[in-house]
Amino acid sequence: MAGSAGRKDFRCSSPKQHNAKTMDETNKHDPDAGFEPAFAAPPNACDTHFHVFGAAERYSYGTDIRYKPPYEPLEAYLKVVRRLGFVRYVFVQPSAYGFDNSCMLDSMCELDPAVRRGIIDLDESKTTDKELSNLNAVGVRGIRVNISPIRKPEAGLAASMLPRIARLTKICKEVGWHLDFLTPGWLVSELMPTLRELPIEFSVAHMGLYPAKDGPGQPGFQEFLKLVGDGSKRCWVKLTGIYRFSTKPDFADVKPIAQALIAKVPHQLIWGSDFPHLSFHDRVGTIQLYNLLNEWAPDAGMRKCILADNPTRLFGFK
Repeated sequence: MAGSAGRKDFRCSSPKQHNAKTMDETNKHDPDAGFEPAFAAPPNACDTHFHVFGAAERYSYGTDIRYKPPYEPLEAYLKVVRRLGFVRYVFVQPSAYGFDNSCMLDSMCELDPAVRRGIIDLDESKTTDKELSNLNAVGVRGIRVNISPIRKPEAGLAASMLPRIARLTKICKEVGWHLDFLTPGWLVSELMPTLRELPIEFSVAHMGLYPAKDGPGQPGFQEFLKLVGDGSKRCWVKLTGIYRFSTKPDFADVKPIAQALIAKVPHQLIWGSDFPHLSFHDRVGTIQLYNLLNEWAPDAGMRKCILADNPTRLFGFK
């Protein structure tokens, strides 16, 4: 492997055909056992945030290992989300692979280009314009800015990130991509002045990762709502990863935060499974999380907006 994108000059060959029977069927615990979808997904439903992991002997890991990387290939993911009715997919580079996006890109190539998009991590100092063009052709539409969700407040961290954010913003502006932020809530707040001035679209994962126990009235989340609702429509919010900021077994404390976002910025929200729920994979199921959207947004038209219409716009699906 070479280059920050994985292989240099990465291109897909013709899409491969999936055979779910080839998946390694182990006797591991299935957190989705006993759950059935609470509602039918709308046409063109899109999962905008999930990860895949290949065999360890084929894909090497980076240095930022926050969890034990699992074997969760594309077949395992599709087996779950096709039960829900999803037909469009946005791959997100997991932290464990660092800048080597090979596993994600190889998996993207197994799907029809019309239904796949990707968010990579990137060493911008080692990436050529030709590589960026090839990645764009494969379906990449964004670059991650990824800081551990459990990182504690750290003086100077936000300031240290600004030069890279500026470099990635320049790349995204030139290629037509967006930035995808995953940071703890306190860091979202510290980055707020920069986010307000970003000249490109950007997304924020896990509803900003503000503690659900503090409710939607907490100052940080209120400032976040102002950012998302500033009229520019540059900021997109991912309704994802709720187990990372909830303290309730049934995630009931997330509902007021989700509904505050739905009430204020419904056309800037997208949903993602966060499969395979890293560090929570034995306790949280994708169908369980999908069903919560039915509680947050009882109206089918609103769910269509979040699951289909909004991701179509952000990721350029036809």
